[in-house]
Amino acid sequence: MKVSMTAPSLTRNLKQETRNSRAIRWLAFLLPALFLFAPGAGAQAPKKVRMGSSSANVSFLAIYTAQHRGFFRDEGIDLEIIFMPANLASTAVLNGDLDYNGAVTGTIGAAVVGQPMKVLLFTVSKPLLFLMGKKEIKEPQQLRGKKVAGSSPGGSATLLATQALRHFGLEPGRDVSVLPMAGNAASRYAVLESGVVDASLLSVPENIIAQERGFHELIFLGDVVEFPQNGFGTSEKRIRENADEVYKMVRATLRGLMFIHDPKNREAVIDILMKQWKLSDRKMAAETLRHVSRVLTKDAVVKLESVQVLVDLARDSAKVSRPVPAAQVVDFSFVDRARKELGISK
Repeated sequence: MKVSMTAPSLTRNLKQETRNSRAIRWLAFLLPALFLFAPGAGAQAPKKVRMGSSSANVSFLAIYTAQHRGFFRDEGIDLEIIFMPANLASTAVLNGDLDYNGAVTGTIGAAVVGQPMKVLLFTVSKPLLFLMGKKEIKEPQQLRGKKVAGSSPGGSATLLATQALRHFGLEPGRDVSVLPMAGNAASRYAVLESGVVDASLLSVPENIIAQERGFHELIFLGDVVEFPQNGFGTSEKRIRENADEVYKMVRATLRGLMFIHDPKNREAVIDILMKQWKLSDRKMAAETLRHVSRVLTKDAVVKLESVQVLVDLARDSAKVSRPVPAAQVVDFSFVDRARKELGISK
């Protein structure tokens, strides 16, 4: 059946179609604009980045400060720290299972035996370790014929104990027994307190606890050993293929160092110490910060001569006879660039 339409109704339909057409055009214009300006629209999710670490001690304060203050997220990085032995972390980086190794001794150990890895920056210029002795031992020389707790064979605490004892004329293995101890500084404190050893290498805050209980500080290793520590490294492959990400990791960490060194941030840094290391005593946290500040690099600058000490110790441990120059195991180009960008003079 054919339906005829009068002139007035035709006019009304044409007007309605015009209004609908205009509304559609406005929606087509507004919807993209609304999406563009919606909160979070267009923002990329942070990139998951995995770093291996052999320790969670307070000398890693710069990295944890950068994490707590959101400096990694500012760079578009969601940093996950995974704990494992330093040598396994290097293997995992080379296999692509991890992105970075937060144990620079492990990175250098791998580079020394010919693995394609580089240290990118150091956040600590000397060891935050203290050789603490039994109450009746007050001088390093009194350790002759005694037992000292080190770390795992080839670990940094064992290497440092060897260097420090030699500084005082004591040859490990002949004059002093350096016993390898698995675990962390808390484990080394436990064997000291139980009397299994006569002295032990402790970090912070275990050294503070030991002193409060009558043990003596025999050596602050930072006074006798130049030994840059902490920071991170990665594979040469990642440096080539992900240079922008590498730079962002370095820049965020450098910002963490700068934040710690700024006196006006002292209370905020103490808050980070208390939260990250679950310290309930603010006075203890402040004392911990005092000790950590003694060893932190000002702006991630360390001397290649100091790095060479670390390289040579790693060579000795791995029985590598060929010389390995320090410049061969580091790539400071990223931290140099970050210093310039952040207005830090070298």
